Amino acid sequence: MTIEEIIEKATVVLAEEFEIEESDITPDASLKDTLGLDSLDVEQNFGITLTGPDFIGIATFKDFYELLHRKING
Repeated sequence: MTIEEIIEKATVVLAEEFEIEESDITPDASLKDTLGLDSLDVEQNFGITLTGPDFIGIATFKDFYELLHRKING
């Protein structure tokens, strides 16, 4: 998956799952503040598992997208 495909899919999934506007999900927005969470299970939507240590240093959606990209593409 390209980073653009990951961003598009993640934005749709997160907006639906957390019942927020897609426009609230911007690369520099705080993941924790926007979604009100500390961790996220993405196995069902992306086929990967993220654990607590994966989220160290993940503060924004951009950080999250880059994490997904690294995990999906090895």
